[in-house]
Amino acid sequence: MLDIVIEARQASISNGFSVRRILPFRLRRMVGPFIFMDHAGPVAVAPEQLPSMDVLPHPHIGLSTVSYLFGGQVTHRDSLGVEQVIRPGEVNWMTAGRGIAHSERFEDPAALAGNSLEMIQTWVALPEADEESAPAFDNYQPHELPIFTEPGVWMRLIAGNAFGLRNDVKTHSPLFYLHVVLQPGARFGLPQGYAERGIYVAKGSVEVSGHTYTMGQLLVFTTGTDPVIVAREPSTLILLGGEPLGERYIWWNFVSSRPERIEQAKADWQAGRIQLPPNDNEQFVPLPQDNSRPAGTPPPQPLS
Repeated sequence: MLDIVIEARQASISNGFSVRRILPFRLRRMVGPFIFMDHAGPVAVAPEQLPSMDVLPHPHIGLSTVSYLFGGQVTHRDSLGVEQVIRPGEVNWMTAGRGIAHSERFEDPAALAGNSLEMIQTWVALPEADEESAPAFDNYQPHELPIFTEPGVWMRLIAGNAFGLRNDVKTHSPLFYLHVVLQPGARFGLPQGYAERGIYVAKGSVEVSGHTYTMGQLLVFTTGTDPVIVAREPSTLILLGGEPLGERYIWWNFVSSRPERIEQAKADWQAGRIQLPPNDNEQFVPLPQDNSRPAGTPPPQPLS
């Protein structure tokens, strides 16, 4: 029933900000179109440490970044001139397409009070036909995202289609992305009709086929199975998956179906051909000094 269980590894996305890195993994690079997944927090820092957590402007191509917060807030700025304060329960979907740069800054000390900052960030690879699309950013408010409840179960559809729910979050390929909260003893399943499906345990623990899985584990299921997930305690899950897109190369923050396109993105960033955010352009992350070719896994500490 289980194809693989992936254990989150520690990674750093800035000098003062460590995360749990789930995807990509050397034995499983993608789940459907999802090629990258980080779980940050809960974070507790003193106000004077906030600047050390900031993720400076950095580039992307060939993907969409999806930011979803459980708590706290972060300020997004990008090459399009968008400035968006991201808050819990919103979906923030940035499509890099042919190239965009953005920053993520933590500017409100109150948003970090009481270990409140916690977020999931994923990258969704774009189909080949959309890899060179125009960059875009969309913010979707919580009221735009359908919620389903029954005794012991709360579920929000972040994006895609699942369990008869759909929303207007613009996606580029068939996928599902869900935030699920279960009370002890509650039973849950996976959406049908998708080739690749996974469950990430963000909090708590669940039982599947007599085995217990805990926080920081991503369970990837074989095609055609119909697992029953039972919460052993109050648990928060992220369900994701969809249709595979084919081979993708990933290097630093770049994703593409063509290795030569990643080489071009390297040159573009180094030469300043990817515009910085106009309202955050005094600093940026330089291209890593790594002469290796694009590979199946990123360098140890790619940015989000």
